[in-house]
Parts: sequence; structure tokens; C-alpha cells
Amino acid sequence: MDIIKTKYADDDTTPLKRLFSMRLASLMLGLILGIILSFVTSRFEEVLLHDIKVAFFIPFVVYMAAAVGAQTQSIYVRDLKSGRANFKTYLIKESALGFFLGIVFSVLSSLVTWVWFKSAELSLVVALAMFGAILIAPLVVLTVAELLHKEHRDPALGVGPIATVIQDTLSVLIYGLVATAIIL
Repeated sequence: MDIIKTKYADDDTTPLKRLFSMRLASLMLGLILGIILSFVTSRFEEVLLHDIKVAFFIPFVVYMAAAVGAQTQSIYVRDLKSGRANFKTYLIKESALGFFLGIVFSVLSSLVTWVWFKSAELSLVVALAMFGAILIAPLVVLTVAELLHKEHRDPALGVGPIATVIQDTLSVLIYGLVATAIIL
């Protein structure tokens, strides 16, 4: 039986031309998804015009979700390459981590927002969006990594550009929907 193995990029041994072609596809997809992210952000123009302070926290929420996702990505992709990764185990543990980290950072971000602006509405928006964005970040990373792995593609090359822009889009979508529901 012939087993198809994933070809992993290795800067030490893989020719530059091959590294370029291995990276290009996921980055092009990232570009397309980034354009979609810009479109999603523009859909919340009304709430941003209503209260410009809402815009101040978009990078904050997006970054925290991306940071949590990056941690999951690093650990899972490393274990995929070694053959030690169990998707179901990671899904359970990383979901729990997303939940608990989401609680911690939503409370902290709510406090920061309250001290800065003395706005219960804005504090609630930031807290709920932070929780939701962090909660889903590990799930997005694990799903994208697992799909790439099953397609015999190097997850280390595709997860970053693809999962990050999906997480960013979902984070902005969550933030915008929460802000719209609470502030408008």
C-alpha cells in the first residue's frame, strides 16, 4: 500500500523556487480573504460613525484572538509533524483553553475599557467580543491545520495565512455584531 506523505517545507534543504511555490498559494488565498475582511469591516460603518471609540478596540480584539490562535497553531503543527497530534484531544483541550482564556481576557479588557472611557456599553461590547473571538480562535486553527494535513499539504505554510485571516474576519464580525446590538 502506497502511503502519501505530506511534503514539509525545510529552508535548509528545499530549493528557493519550491519554497516560493509552496508559500504562494496560501498567501494568495490570504490576500483574497483579507479583501473579504475589509468588506466585513465596512459593513459596520453605522456603529463606527455612531461611536468612533468602537474602532479603537478592533485591533485589540483581533490581536488577542490571533495570539491565542498562534499558540494553538505552533503546538498543533509541531505535533502533527512528529505524528503525535490527536485532533479530538486537541479539540477538547483547546476549546477549554479558549473558553477560560476568553473569560480572563474579557474581564481584563472590560476593566481597561471602563477605566479609560467610563462606558458600560463599550466595556460590555469589548468584553463579549473578546470572549467570542478568543473562544473560536483555537477551533479555527485546528480545523484549518487538520484540513491541510488531510490534504497532504504542509500545515506550517498554510495555517498562518489562512487561519489568521479567517480568525481576523470572524473577530471583526463578532465585534461588529456585538457593537451593533448593544450600541445602536
